[in-house]
Amino acid sequence: MWVLGDQLNPELGALAGASPGTHRVLLVESLSKLTSKRWHRQRAHFVIASMRRFVDELRDAGFEVDHRRAHSLRGGLAEHRLEFSPDSVVATEPASWDALQMLRAEGVELVQSNQFLCHYDDFAIWAGGKKRIKMEDFYRWQRQRLGYLMTPGGEPEGGRWNFDDENREPPPRGGSKVWIGPQRSRLDGLDQRVLADLDDAGVGTWGDDPDGTWATSRRGALARLHHFVDLVLPEFGPHEDAMVESSWHLAHSVLSPYLNIGLLLPGEVCDAVQEAYDAGGVPINSAEGFIRQVIGWREYVWGVYWLWMPDYRSKNELGADRSVPPAFTGEAPTEMNCVTQCIGGLKAHAYNHHIQRLMVLGNLAMLHGVDPQEMTDWMWANFIDGAEWVMLPNVIGMSQWADGGMMATKPYAAGGNYIDKMSDYCRGCRFDRKQRTGADACPFTTLYWDFLARHHDRFVKNARIARQVRASERLADLDEVRVRAVRVRERLAAGTL
Repeated sequence: MWVLGDQLNPELGALAGASPGTHRVLLVESLSKLTSKRWHRQRAHFVIASMRRFVDELRDAGFEVDHRRAHSLRGGLAEHRLEFSPDSVVATEPASWDALQMLRAEGVELVQSNQFLCHYDDFAIWAGGKKRIKMEDFYRWQRQRLGYLMTPGGEPEGGRWNFDDENREPPPRGGSKVWIGPQRSRLDGLDQRVLADLDDAGVGTWGDDPDGTWATSRRGALARLHHFVDLVLPEFGPHEDAMVESSWHLAHSVLSPYLNIGLLLPGEVCDAVQEAYDAGGVPINSAEGFIRQVIGWREYVWGVYWLWMPDYRSKNELGADRSVPPAFTGEAPTEMNCVTQCIGGLKAHAYNHHIQRLMVLGNLAMLHGVDPQEMTDWMWANFIDGAEWVMLPNVIGMSQWADGGMMATKPYAAGGNYIDKMSDYCRGCRFDRKQRTGADACPFTTLYWDFLARHHDRFVKNARIARQVRASERLADLDEVRVRAVRVRERLAAGTL
């Protein structure tokens, strides 16, 4: 039985039906995978350390485990077959389209995955015949069939399907708010061996060493789930879209890495939230906002990934062709405080929350014209919860609008005013969010108006953004804005902004 590195749970798929007396378990660390990207150091450590701890757990449970390092996953399988001559190899369906093709080509027997609450075949049936596949419609369908936050009469708790209007508050002003931090664990010998092995293997990494923030065992992941639900979740809702200098996590769960590699399962996470709500410990807007992220957005992204692959990964509707700017990769500093704050958090923790990803980094990349495939690869390699199925829809569909509106009906483009409204970043920035031109003009503001002008014909008939496009037509200084935008993009590319 072959267990992949993002299936680290004894209740998943093929492993759930296995027994120590009848099944040998294979886990492969792929050197070609590790050296394929410039990974964030904490991301590479997280995956490998979690795999090795899972190997120990399987052995403690009585399984014979073949844990090997190989040039590639395919090579590891070939070595396993050569050594043990198994009659067959069974695996749980992988989370990657390419991995699925490889397993099929290698004759591996596949067991349906239960790592998500909606299998992608069921998603395809739900989506069949629909002109638009709206996340909100999918989310309501999920709520109804799974029963989360539903009354006995089949109505949504609180009489509403979502409480977005209560969950978009700007950050508390004054800087006095104290945010409860994530749990941390002490690093041990296994952690140190993983870091040493990464260096010995020549894996090119970026970012700070792990500090114990990210659990690498199921026991640690469960402790973090209970910590979030008991202490943090009640404050999650109102400020889930806010950004502050004083906290990289605010009231976010930071549980997505564990869900993405199997250390936690979505059902147990949502059950814990439902139980806390039923006990009266969590307000409806916080409970609903979080459950929507798990059974709504996360599973929607999973479904559309499988529905639209493999062609989806090559989408580039806006013809963007620039490289990820040096300010993102750590190769150059920037005077844009919002970018400094986000990249500083990324370097320290391999993490930004969804608004930092979408409305700062993704927004700037789209306004600048970064190639969406390059942006996808960069985010996949640098975020602790990265995976192709996560990043492709979120980058191609949401932050870069590279799919032409298959996911989002409008591009998530914004100038400095949005960032000022939802963060405290602008007050510490040398650029003026209100200015479009001149040396002190906010690069976001300049590029926003230039973006609307560059793509005028494409968006002027889009009902959700047409008003802003027509406003750009009336700017008296539009020619100056567009000249300034050229200079901004040049400096972004050169790492001098």
